[in-house]
Amino acid sequence: MRSSPLPRMSRRGRVTIGVLVGVFVLFTLLGWGVQAWTDWLWFEEVRYTKVFTGVLVTRLLLFLTIGVGLGLFVGGNLWLAYRLRPALRPHSLEQATLERYRMLLTPRIGTWISLTAVVLGLFAGLSGQSRWNQWLLFRNGGDFGVKDPEFGVDVGFYVFQLPFWRYLLGVGFTAVVLALLGALAVHYIFGGVRLQGVGDRMTNAARAHLTTLVAVFVLLKAVAYVLDRRAMLLEYNEGAKLYGAGYADVNALLPAKEILAYISVVVAIAIIVFSNAVMRNLVWPGIALALLGVSAVAIGGIYPWAVQTFEVKPSARDKEAPYIERSIGATRAAFGLGDTKTTGYAASHLTPPANLATDTSVVPNVRLLDPQLVSETYTQLQQVRGFYDFGPKLDIDRYSVANKTSDYVVGVREINYNELTDQQNNWINRHTVYTHGYGLVAAPANQVVCGGQPYFVSGFLGEKAQEACSSQAEQIPATQPRIYYGERMEENDYAIVGQADETRNAEFDRPTPTTGGEQYYTYTGEGGVEIGSFTRRLLYAIKEQESNFLLSEAVNDNSRLLYVRNPRDRVEKVAPFLTLDGDPYPAVVGGRIQWIVDGYTTAATYPYAERVNLQTETADELTNRGTFQLARENVNYMRNSVKATVDAYDGTVRLYEFDETDPVLKAWNKAFGGDLVLPKNAIPAELAEHFRYPADMFKVQRNLLTKFHVTDPGDFYSGQDFWQVPNVPDAPDSGQKQPPYYLFTQFPGQQGPRFQITAAVTPNGRQNLAALISGSYVDGQPKLEVWELPDQTRVSGPVQVHQQMTNNANIRQQLNLLSSNQAQVHYGNLLSLPFGDGMLYVEPVYVKSNQQDAYPLLQKVLLSYGDGGSYVVLADNLTDGIKQLVDQGKRAGQGTTPPPGGTPPPPPGGTDPPPLTGELAAAAERVQTAIVEVKAAQTSGDFERYGRALKALDEAMTAFQQAQQTAGPAPTPSGSPSAPAPTPSG
Repeated sequence: MRSSPLPRMSRRGRVTIGVLVGVFVLFTLLGWGVQAWTDWLWFEEVRYTKVFTGVLVTRLLLFLTIGVGLGLFVGGNLWLAYRLRPALRPHSLEQATLERYRMLLTPRIGTWISLTAVVLGLFAGLSGQSRWNQWLLFRNGGDFGVKDPEFGVDVGFYVFQLPFWRYLLGVGFTAVVLALLGALAVHYIFGGVRLQGVGDRMTNAARAHLTTLVAVFVLLKAVAYVLDRRAMLLEYNEGAKLYGAGYADVNALLPAKEILAYISVVVAIAIIVFSNAVMRNLVWPGIALALLGVSAVAIGGIYPWAVQTFEVKPSARDKEAPYIERSIGATRAAFGLGDTKTTGYAASHLTPPANLATDTSVVPNVRLLDPQLVSETYTQLQQVRGFYDFGPKLDIDRYSVANKTSDYVVGVREINYNELTDQQNNWINRHTVYTHGYGLVAAPANQVVCGGQPYFVSGFLGEKAQEACSSQAEQIPATQPRIYYGERMEENDYAIVGQADETRNAEFDRPTPTTGGEQYYTYTGEGGVEIGSFTRRLLYAIKEQESNFLLSEAVNDNSRLLYVRNPRDRVEKVAPFLTLDGDPYPAVVGGRIQWIVDGYTTAATYPYAERVNLQTETADELTNRGTFQLARENVNYMRNSVKATVDAYDGTVRLYEFDETDPVLKAWNKAFGGDLVLPKNAIPAELAEHFRYPADMFKVQRNLLTKFHVTDPGDFYSGQDFWQVPNVPDAPDSGQKQPPYYLFTQFPGQQGPRFQITAAVTPNGRQNLAALISGSYVDGQPKLEVWELPDQTRVSGPVQVHQQMTNNANIRQQLNLLSSNQAQVHYGNLLSLPFGDGMLYVEPVYVKSNQQDAYPLLQKVLLSYGDGGSYVVLADNLTDGIKQLVDQGKRAGQGTTPPPGGTPPPPPGGTDPPPLTGELAAAAERVQTAIVEVKAAQTSGDFERYGRALKALDEAMTAFQQAQQTAGPAPTPSGSPSAPAPTPSG
């Protein structure tokens, strides 16, 4: 008796392996079950269970359909190959060698085939379930109402249908190839295909089976050629450096694909007929396959190359012109650039006009506070406790206070769990005591007080502000100022709220500056998942791998678990089909703090449209510094179709339709029942007042406009009129792009001040100003505007202006006085403002001491008008700077040369300035005394003393300026900061 080809495993070994496999499967299923159950509870809390069930059911159905389909196809072909095995096999060394494998497989052939089919079906199912989004769009997508310029097919086919068809085609190819290889292996093992011995190398049954699979593969190739014809409108055109089919593609490759499709059908028929009905051998089928390969190379490769090389390249500008025009039109339509309003702006006025000093639309609204720089100031002055944090960048919004609308720098006082001390950072404190932040802190963007500080008007910890440099009452009141959901929350920063004893408050609420004590609080909102039952506690103990859910007395019958607390993560979870803007921002709406998150619908298959990478296009100086970096996603269609809100107190998520014409959003809404997204008319008016043109959408559109503002195909091909986004003005060598900035201002042609996001662009390869681009909302609709300067303009761009202003001899000396061994100078946003048929540039100058816990203070303002170099001012505040610019303009009109920097030149020879005498010396000594008191108060941590010291310093600086004006020009006292106005001022 022949021995078994493989040694048998002992009973103990089989039991051990069975136990290990069972334990692995048990823990895997337990993990999946816990994750699914907790996800269901979370979606039930936010009332978006349709998303959970819709995605889950779709993924399960695709997993089963694709997995079972591919598994049955491959398994069926393996079984068919076994059933077609020859009854008798000729004796040979090859067959003798294969006999041992036949002995192993034959007794359990059904098991081996089933196992193979299950494994392949499992991988196919996992691949299929990941295409749930493509399937939902395939099933629910409609028409765009726009037809492609080549075939006249609605764009909806490319966006909704084509991606899933191509995936199914790929599954078909995979299934046929696996079945062919598997069937060939089975036929070989069981003698249907032989490499040695007398007679035919393949039985008739094996030949019929294998050639049929080959024919099916070739037929699928014919289908692929048909789909490739449509997909050509999405490919990159190397000749025109654009996306979409070009001249050679349309006139050579397109007909070639059609011919190859017909040849593939003929070849498939020939393979079946010649191999089974006529000659019954593989010679002619092999010739047919070779013919297909030669045809693919000659017709699909050589011919299009010849057309491109000998016909297109010599006159590419003319040949590609119609296709360049297609790409321009499609790109502008796909990214919402079609309605961009372009206006010529001469910028020919190079002298500061007199009406700068009396303007009421632009100058009073100039934003001086840089949300990135003053974040440290907010943290130091409004932090109160070390675990509070405002993040590395604040936000810009606008509010109407006392019937006046202005832009404000806003930030939320959040809990930063990473800043808890070792004593505070235990499980009880982290998750049940320090549960929330408190207050939205806001300051007018164009006002500073107390030596350069923001003028805080909201977010106070008591009923009235105690700081001397803040408003004495809330100007932006929030009836519920507590922050349980915020940007500083990370994945494991869950909170357990709710107390069994209603008279005992366990959550730290806020310190009370008036009494020096602390207040505690108990959450009363509806947010969070109830975890009062033992089952829920056990469930989340497993999920978080934390036994305190079961053991701690802090978890009681009234407890709720708040998790997924980052507003962007919450929106992403309830709307996984959206691409979210990287900069959510808070707003007080109806007395509650709401996070506003812009959501984009995107696609990557819009015919002829330019394809961009979202991560690359939206990256600039602020990326990952208070903003979220977008994923590396390639898209060629983008709409800001959703405005989402997250309540900072109870975490309520709402999705509002913003673009009522977007077919992609309509498809997603239909896929989830039709009421997932609230209609646009349901947006509260007060909420709509805080909508702003989203930053990431604007960056993508701005970058595209640097090329696609050119609509003439010939000019586009030459590329001479392209623009570029300048680098950061104060660090041009960093390679980081200048971020766009939000302003409440009025540009030429606008009816009044408007909250808008703006950016300057320069000619490609040059640094002078080419255009200004603005995005805003007018009557609830997005509006893009471009103010284009003449080609040969003398007006400098942002990098040039900054260099010209800071390299001015007199200004450089003053900046050097500000930046000593004890301090550093930081530059805020360089604002480019069209005014009076010229350009006004404003750049705030901050000074930050090198002392510990120091923060930037706005000390000076750089201003320039015209070409950036002729009229330059470094002033104590904006009002004085505007007056100096106007005075320079008047002197220029009278034929006198304006002094550089707007102030008398420094003493010649680099000698020290003359000593101060009389009242000026006394005033300077008073300033020095006040500075010493400010430093002492800052070190002591006494905020009341610090406020008094700043007020005294402000008064001392005012007195010094008055004495300076009386005595004539004199140098600034050594070590003293410049003094902005003592009250809120521009």
